[in-house]
Amino acid sequence: MIIVTGGAGFIGSNLIQQLNRAGERNILLVDNFAPSPNLTGPKFLNLVGAQFCDYMDKHEFRAALKAGDFENTRIRAILHQGACSNTLEDDGRYMMDNNFTYSKELLHFALDRKIPLVYASTAAVYGASTDFAALPKNERPLNVYGYSKLVFDDYVRRLLPEMKCTVVGLRYFNVYGPREQHKGRMASVIHHFTRQLKDTGTIRMFEGSGGYSDGEQRRDFVFVKDLARINMFFAGLLPDSPKKPIHAVVNAGTGEARTFKAVAEALMQVHGPGKIEYIPFPGDLKNRYQHYTQADIASLRTSGYTAPFTSLEEGVKQTFAEEPAV
Repeated sequence: MIIVTGGAGFIGSNLIQQLNRAGERNILLVDNFAPSPNLTGPKFLNLVGAQFCDYMDKHEFRAALKAGDFENTRIRAILHQGACSNTLEDDGRYMMDNNFTYSKELLHFALDRKIPLVYASTAAVYGASTDFAALPKNERPLNVYGYSKLVFDDYVRRLLPEMKCTVVGLRYFNVYGPREQHKGRMASVIHHFTRQLKDTGTIRMFEGSGGYSDGEQRRDFVFVKDLARINMFFAGLLPDSPKKPIHAVVNAGTGEARTFKAVAEALMQVHGPGKIEYIPFPGDLKNRYQHYTQADIASLRTSGYTAPFTSLEEGVKQTFAEEPAV
C-alpha cells in the first residue's frame, strides 16, 4: 500500500493520477472533505478518474495511527501532502497542529517501521530572503504557515543522523497545473490570470513592488507533474529511484525565476490575446509577500534527482490540454 495524505488536494490529486499512470492502484487516500471558507469548490472533483483502494478522513487516519491499526499493513511509502496551505491563516494553534504535530506523528510512524516518507514543505520558509539555498541563515518566514513548515523541517534535520529509512522534505516553490480550481485565493496566478483573461479579456497584476517594476516580480513556477515525479522518485516508486535511503530537506523548484508578465504571455499563447492592467498592491499582503523566489536546486541534484523540469510555456500548454475548463 502507498499512503497519500492530502490526496484530494491540488498536489495530492495530481500525485495520485501520476501514480495510476505508473500502474499503482493500491493507494490509501487521506483527506478532509469538511467545508472550508477559503475553498471555492469541492475537492472531490479533483479525483474524477482516479483509482485508489481506500479512503480515510484525516482525523480518522490520525486516530488509527495512534491506535496501531496499521501494524499488520505492508506500507511501501508515505507521500505526505496533507496540511493547512492557506498562507493567510492566522490561527497559529490550528496551523501548528496541522503542519507540525500531524507531520511529526507520521514521521515517527514511518521511522519506527522503516517506511520511506516524502513530505511537502514550502518555499515560504525563506520569507523575504533573496538567497534560496536550504540553509538556516536564509530561513525567515513571514507568516505562521511558513513558520509551521520550518519548525517541522528543523525537527527532521535534528533526527537525520539516526534515520534508517528515506525521509525527504520537499520545499515546493510556486506550483501550478490542473486541479487547483477549488483553492480560491490560494490558487496559482496561472489559474487567476486565466479566469480574468477568459471573463474580461484583461489580466490584472500588481504594480511595481519590492523593488520590481510593474509585473516584473519574479517567481519560480514549477509544474505540478514535475513535483509528482520528484515525490515518486524519492519514495522509491520509479525505476530510477535511489537504491539507498536518502535523508534530506531540499528545494523543489526549477531553479529559474520568471516574471508575472511571462506568465501572462504564456497564457495568451494558449487562450488568445488580451490586455494587461496593473493594480495597487493589496494592503493585507504587506510584509507577508514574496516578491521574488528562485530555488537553489543544488541539494536536489546532489540527492540524486537529475531529471529536467518542464518549462513554463510547456507546463501552461499541458495544464489546459488536460483541463480546458480551468
